[in-house]
Amino acid sequence: MQWQGRSVRKPTGGRYHTSQGKKRSEIGRAPAETHIGEERRKVIRTYGGNQKVRALRMDYATVADPATGETRKAKIEAVEANSANPNYVRRGLLTRGAVIRTDMGRARIVSRPGQDGVVNAVLLA
Repeated sequence: MQWQGRSVRKPTGGRYHTSQGKKRSEIGRAPAETHIGEERRKVIRTYGGNQKVRALRMDYATVADPATGETRKAKIEAVEANSANPNYVRRGLLTRGAVIRTDMGRARIVSRPGQDGVVNAVLLA
């Protein structure tokens, strides 16, 4: 589990004196790190008893073509670029904002696979 509460340090480097401890509502989880591969998903119980679908591996993306307005299912071939982290390209991780190569052409991922459980993308010109 990861704690996602406020930092102990101030922007100046000084310390905040804690008035409360870590709370159950402040915990987080490790990232899903969605890879290219045969489709594998995981359902997670979240805060408030809700559910979140994590995509662990995906081999197809729903790609929208803004020029024609049509949306089709396309096979993901490779990750070409990722502004979040250059190492994600080497590892083949699918995250929001990553540029992927599909059988329709190059596309940018607009969904959050680790949060939504799907890969939605828009074709690049």
